[in-house]
Amino acid sequence: MEPELDFLPFDCDNHYYEGPDAFTRHVPAEMQPRVVEWCEMDGRRYHVVGGRVSHAVTNPTWDPIARPGALYQYFRGNPEAGNPRDMLRDREPLPAEYIDREARLRRIESQGLEAVWLFPTLGVLYEELLKEDTEAVGALMVGFNRWLLEDWGFAYEDTIFAVPYLSLADPDLAVLELDWCLAEGARAIVMRPAAVWTAKGPRSPGDPMFDPFWSLANDAGITVVAHAGDSGYSTQGYAEDGFSSRMGKVAAASRPSIKAFNIERAAHDWLITMSMEKMYTRFPNLRVASVENGSDYLVPMFRKLRQQADKSPHWYDEDPVALFREHVWMNPFWEDDVDEVVGLMGADHVIFGSDWPHIEGLPQPCDYLPEVDQFGAGDRRMILRDNVRGLNERRPT
Repeated sequence: MEPELDFLPFDCDNHYYEGPDAFTRHVPAEMQPRVVEWCEMDGRRYHVVGGRVSHAVTNPTWDPIARPGALYQYFRGNPEAGNPRDMLRDREPLPAEYIDREARLRRIESQGLEAVWLFPTLGVLYEELLKEDTEAVGALMVGFNRWLLEDWGFAYEDTIFAVPYLSLADPDLAVLELDWCLAEGARAIVMRPAAVWTAKGPRSPGDPMFDPFWSLANDAGITVVAHAGDSGYSTQGYAEDGFSSRMGKVAAASRPSIKAFNIERAAHDWLITMSMEKMYTRFPNLRVASVENGSDYLVPMFRKLRQQADKSPHWYDEDPVALFREHVWMNPFWEDDVDEVVGLMGADHVIFGSDWPHIEGLPQPCDYLPEVDQFGAGDRRMILRDNVRGLNERRPT
């Protein structure tokens, strides 16, 4: 911990690793073949999602597992020209704090943190594989959230705030599930930044068919988190599609492709659509946090929003950029330019997240502190703690 901090940071982006029955414990047996089952191939267990083997991660049993921040140098620009496969060779037995909340409490204290938002690892990936079966998506959502409440809790010891996963695929069920989350004390909800696949086909998240859901979120004052996941983005033939951790093609001779930008592309499109659909005018109490989606697209996004406002003055009631800055909080990638994001959003709308203990994240959450050394004490406190504290409180109308 840096000596000049007189507070403990609140990390907006921590993760758990799902237990072996996370996707089955509360899913009816008759639905499990359409949702998630286990299979064994070549001596290793895999998830079968909607009848297809998922290779989203190398080992969904997590034991052994690569260390937190294993790819830190790679995402820092790979100054030593290392091979990412080599960076992932150092593995350890599954630490208890990845799957057990009591052990995680002790780890959070030792890391010098006040609290964390806790997100899925696989739970943000499987909706894409099931999207053409909206009933299966609903069973996944409902079952997964009940496992999450039992194993982690939505506000455990006022320190671990596990965030339930919501899908709008079935609009009526989404309202019922949000109502349940609110009754159980959830402080935030999370969804993937993607168009919504419904029984009537794909729809924008701002489609009026979802108004009852957004109205409930608005009135309850709960924060909606758009978190990176599998948003189903196609590379249109420029690279192989699909979300996979297989590193066979990530070797010394591998080539970059636009697939590396799928997360930013998905977040940009979701966020700009929310603005162009006038969601913050229609639902003036709505708060959105963009987590683990990066921020490099903000400059062109704001330019495009201004252009759209100039071209369509009849549509916009208010300045869409100003509304974005009022209703959205940005969690930059830790390797992004935080100065630029603060300049665009204001220090009161930037939030710190470490992505711990994922391989793409920081080795330790407070390794982020040098990224905000240049700010004054008040701005540092907002970025590292106060902004997430505010988002973690419901602010009903």
